[in-house]
Amino acid sequence: MSQQHDRYDVVVVGGSGVDTVIRVDALPVPLADSVHVGPIEEWPGHTGGNVALGTRALGLRVALLDCVGDDWIGTLVRRRMAEGDVEFDPVISSAGTRRAVNLVDATGRRMSFYDGRDPADLRMPSEHYLPRLRRARHVHVSIMNFARFLYDDIEALGVPVSTDLHDWDGRNDHHREFALRSDLVFLSAAGAGDGTPALMREILREGRARTVVATAGADGSYVLTRDGDPTPRHIPAVAPEAPVVDSNGAGDAYVSGFLYGRLAGRDVLDCARLGAVAGAHACTAPGSTALITPEALLATAQA
Repeated sequence: MSQQHDRYDVVVVGGSGVDTVIRVDALPVPLADSVHVGPIEEWPGHTGGNVALGTRALGLRVALLDCVGDDWIGTLVRRRMAEGDVEFDPVISSAGTRRAVNLVDATGRRMSFYDGRDPADLRMPSEHYLPRLRRARHVHVSIMNFARFLYDDIEALGVPVSTDLHDWDGRNDHHREFALRSDLVFLSAAGAGDGTPALMREILREGRARTVVATAGADGSYVLTRDGDPTPRHIPAVAPEAPVVDSNGAGDAYVSGFLYGRLAGRDVLDCARLGAVAGAHACTAPGSTALITPEALLATAQA
């Protein structure tokens, strides 16, 4: 077992894995028997791993709790977390480590083929996660099925919890418990489209969340709070400081920047601006490797 901190700023639950990135000229890819591409690369991360790495790069004390396989993919994840100074003591799953194949075009857009591979009965023992949850200021839960079974303990401990629903359309039942049992909810406007404001209001009305954030890529993001205006507030996107290479992980970086601001006691609009800066920075390097520092984050946000 890895050495544990006395206190954690963020404990991330679930969502690690490895992306196989294939760069193509354009999306969709033309139908062909064979397509010549550039070097195919493996990038450890995924949503939970990226949030853990992003918040740690911002100077927060971070632990990642997850289930991975005793396989070469899991080895890549463990190595990447060690390099990023993220405390990671995984439960070994016989199903193996999650992975995805991402097609990325010349503009940085991606199309992802995700292999979640966790069996429905996968569980994390409470003796594994409770010691860390008890010492956490904040918990961020990825939408892995096993992670939903930690909510009762998180609520009993009174620890604030966030989640990222990604492109939830408001109808898929898998996401609903995460949406309604989290204090801070992130989602992508790509899922609900024009129905995003209504979905944000539904989450606030039906669940325990006090803040819902919808990211919209180059269109920025939208913030809605329980005690604020019923119309989501728009936060403009930030232009990256370098050419866009890969948008993979930009949403996770946004979450990292937002959580950094939240744990520093900033208001939600400031948090969203920090998220926008971190998300733009993440697009400037491949495979979620552009991790912004707190100094760069604050300097850019104040510029």
